[in-house]
Amino acid sequence: MQVIVITGMSGSGKSTAVRALEDEGFYCIDNLPVRLFKQFVDLIGKSGEAFKGICLVADIRGREFLKGYQSAFRRIRNAGHQVEVFFFDASDEVLLRRFSETRRRHPAEGQCTVSDGIRFERDHLTGLREMATRVIDTSEFNVHQLKEFVLRIIRGEEGAQPLMIEVQSFGYRYGIPLESSLVMDVRFIANPYFVPELKNGSGLDDAVREYVLDNRTTAEFLDTFFPLLDMLLDASRREGKAYMTVSIGCTGGRHRSVAIAEATGMHLRQLWPAVRITHRDIEKGHT
Repeated sequence: MQVIVITGMSGSGKSTAVRALEDEGFYCIDNLPVRLFKQFVDLIGKSGEAFKGICLVADIRGREFLKGYQSAFRRIRNAGHQVEVFFFDASDEVLLRRFSETRRRHPAEGQCTVSDGIRFERDHLTGLREMATRVIDTSEFNVHQLKEFVLRIIRGEEGAQPLMIEVQSFGYRYGIPLESSLVMDVRFIANPYFVPELKNGSGLDDAVREYVLDNRTTAEFLDTFFPLLDMLLDASRREGKAYMTVSIGCTGGRHRSVAIAEATGMHLRQLWPAVRITHRDIEKGHT
């Protein structure tokens, strides 16, 4: 059986990866004692259930795991199973931000601060990171991007097209998306909000889209923007980037940015098979 061990830093996205593997048909179990790894794999293998594989989640919470993982992996491999270790990581700054947003306690020892917990965890996971078959840095991923990335690994799609692209609209009044690789400001385009019959619509409506796209300023902008974007994405692919997020913003994220994001996504889909279009603020932006 294919056995994938999910491990790494707390807050790095392991739970998101596990949910992706569950959706793909893996039997996933979290925080199983390391001494039971081999028995559990054998049990699932003999059950007759049609699982695609097994996912074992283990990390700093299981101190026993940190002492016995090498022998556990060896026993599973000696029984004829394929074992891969996915180590999830992120920068310290990103981990700190994620813990502050969720208000979670760090699972390290005692009542330490989050910063101390991250340092403690890095020290104790060094050996595991070095032996991992794959290290995945999630610093620039949101949960949707990470899930797609994990699924592409499992499905073997990386080699065919490693670069995944997300085009998203947003409103500046709600802040620039932190995961952005490239940000484009389209507030210079005429605003449909000030046209009474278009005010309550969005960039997904035909009338609003035509108002935004069918003018000289927009046409000149797209004639410049699209070739620049094509060059940047191709250069990013050559540099080994796995994911690029193109964020397009207007004031409220409902009219101009939505229409331009849709047009940009349609253009990119002619060249790239993995393009996702999202509209972060379309339901709250009204200017």
